[in-house]
Amino acid sequence: MANRIPRAVYEKELQRLQLELVKLQEWVRAENARVVIVFEGRDAAGKGGVIKRFTEYLNPRVARIVALPAPTERQKTQWYFQRYVEQLPAGGEIVLFDRSWYNRAGVEHVMGFCTMREYQRFLHQAPVFERLLVEDGVLLRKYWFSVSEQEQERRLRSRLDDPMRQWKLSPMDLESVTRWEAYSRAKDEMMVHTDIQEAPWYVVDSEEKRRARINMIAHLLSTIPYTDVPQPKLKLPPRPPSTGYERPPHDLQTYVPDHAATLL
Repeated sequence: MANRIPRAVYEKELQRLQLELVKLQEWVRAENARVVIVFEGRDAAGKGGVIKRFTEYLNPRVARIVALPAPTERQKTQWYFQRYVEQLPAGGEIVLFDRSWYNRAGVEHVMGFCTMREYQRFLHQAPVFERLLVEDGVLLRKYWFSVSEQEQERRLRSRLDDPMRQWKLSPMDLESVTRWEAYSRAKDEMMVHTDIQEAPWYVVDSEEKRRARINMIAHLLSTIPYTDVPQPKLKLPPRPPSTGYERPPHDLQTYVPDHAATLL
């Protein structure tokens, strides 16, 4: 594992990058651009942590996270990409897919949730689908978060003992430990078919989370030709003189108990 970046250095650079993300957001709104960012990788590879830092200071009406549940019975009868198309951005929006249509090339294929014919059809159609998006002007970026077998197991074990993070674990997450090689082969096959010139895969070494976060964000910013959009200067207006309004007495409303006072 690479040497861990000191927290002070990490936090300073992260704050700088987050400021640039705000500038990117304003450029996306001004230019009516459409940005799609795909986050893929193994369980516990650190995707969620990056997405959290990416969107921390962004307007949720502009930057939207999409993490779709398992398809319904009706959706299973639709064209595979259909429910993802419904989530694509309109002008002035950024959509971050916390896992995406690539579920079919990974968990669905490895766990047997799709047929071999469905899997092969996906590998054929995905590049076509993505070329159509790019051709229509969508700024599509795809990131694969790579983590070693040992580090993944360490992270999964730490979640088992942490009541605040146990919700992140599912039976399939734990089974991924026993299917490491199957997932590796599936990822390699996916890359062969979908690492295309119009929408290449960018691999993020996520063995060390701090490095992965700032590396991914810095790279994303470097791939989009955004500019600093001048913002109108805002000024807080003076408070007008009182017209005699008085707040109602406390005992006429139900206030939340002062739990904080019990801690002192």
